Amino acid sequence: MKENLLLYKTKISEYWKKQSGLQKVTIIGLPLLLIFVISLTVFFTTKTTLVPMYSNLTPQETGQIKATLDSRGIQSEIADNGSTIKVPEEVVETLMVELAAEGIPDSGNIDYSFFGQNAGFGMTDNEFNMLKLESTQTELANLIKGITGINDAKVMITMPNEGIFVKDSQAVASAAIILNTKPGYKFEQQQIKSLYHLVSKSIPNLPTDNIVIRNQNLEYFDLENEEKLSVGGNVASQLELKREIERDLQRQVQQMLGTMMGPDKIVVSVTTDIDFTQENRQENLVTPVDPENMEGIEISVERITETFTGEGAAAGGVAGTGETDVPTYNANGQAGNGDYERIEERVNKDVNRITKDIVEAPYKIRDLGIQVMVEAPDPKNPASMPQERVNDIEKILSTIVSTSINQNEKNQLTQEEIQDKIVVSVQEFSGKTTSLTETPAIKSIPLWVYAVGGLLVLGLIILLFLFLRKKKDTEIEEELPQAEPVFFDHIPDVNEEKESGATVRKKQLEKLAKDKPEDFAKLLRSWLADE
Repeated sequence: MKENLLLYKTKISEYWKKQSGLQKVTIIGLPLLLIFVISLTVFFTTKTTLVPMYSNLTPQETGQIKATLDSRGIQSEIADNGSTIKVPEEVVETLMVELAAEGIPDSGNIDYSFFGQNAGFGMTDNEFNMLKLESTQTELANLIKGITGINDAKVMITMPNEGIFVKDSQAVASAAIILNTKPGYKFEQQQIKSLYHLVSKSIPNLPTDNIVIRNQNLEYFDLENEEKLSVGGNVASQLELKREIERDLQRQVQQMLGTMMGPDKIVVSVTTDIDFTQENRQENLVTPVDPENMEGIEISVERITETFTGEGAAAGGVAGTGETDVPTYNANGQAGNGDYERIEERVNKDVNRITKDIVEAPYKIRDLGIQVMVEAPDPKNPASMPQERVNDIEKILSTIVSTSINQNEKNQLTQEEIQDKIVVSVQEFSGKTTSLTETPAIKSIPLWVYAVGGLLVLGLIILLFLFLRKKKDTEIEEELPQAEPVFFDHIPDVNEEKESGATVRKKQLEKLAKDKPEDFAKLLRSWLADE
């Protein structure tokens, strides 16, 4: 057995020495590449795929679910800044049902089921009112979440204190709602109106004017009041209308500049001067049909022509030079010829008669001022704000001012006057509010993907290099001239003896006894035992 192993080793060594460098690299590289590919295949086929089980969780809910899964020995992963938890794909549905049966996740919010589970004596009125308010807010938030385009909702209700007298019960409540809307979803006015009525009818003594709704992008959802916007002097409060105009302009500027600079980098203030003078007048205008010639249109034409001719008639009358006489009268009584002609033309023309009943708008913006404070990219260095960016902001504001202020032919604002109504200040914000805009988590590619890809590319490059090198060596070998083989006739030795089978066995036994005496002794013992 040992001789066979030595023989195989010798053959393999001789075979390896005969191979070229390219062949040696190929022999070693191909098995390694095959092992690497098999390892990757096994890794990807046995890898556990994690999918989201819950999303939009609070840190409290995420921690509760994570602890429950760890206690059961189930693999889990937290993503999206702690708001999403992932589990293996094959157990996600089973886990959702089991956790729901155990009341997990428990958000800590109090709903109407609390009273059925914890009803009892010993609760004070203040505690009951607080729990009732909390449960109302939770139930109302759950109703709003069911509306299309809304992912989440938070409701804050302020209830008035109940008085001991009947007249004190007329106080009204107020509500503030923050929505987490789907990106790109646009709400129509009918949807906003239904949302306002849903909240108003859910809370007693809550008018729609006391409800404020906005989303995570600082966009307000206002309810249009048709009575306040109607023309004809039905404005309930001039001050309230003034505030609405200023708020609309402020939101418009805030949204536009916030998109350019960031919601927490812009503060906008708008002041207006509103003219509430209403005017109803009637104008009766008369204009020519042909303005160039200042003429009207001919509606009737009358032409009269008279002609008379006479011959040989003597002049009549008494000649004289009295007070009643004609000085140049023909006193000689001579006869002569006479001609008479009369032409008369009557033309009736008409003009355009225009009657206008003009009702002026219920208000006009006489003056407008916009003040904007901008924080530079480096808050500590106001000079880091480019002057070109400040100029762009001023151009935007000047356009808003020029289109908002009421102008006519007599009152046209110059560019300098518009510029005086705009103030842009660059400074650091000391008290900054936190933006509610959620920043989506950026999912990075794992490092092992880059490593595997790099190894695969490297393996392909090596194989391509070896293939090209082998092809080049083959071409070189084909180009080299091959030497003609030389054949030598075998000349037998004069002293060479013809060996028989016994002679060969004798030599093998002598060699075995010389090289391996122990094996030779074993062989002799076996022969003796056989005899």
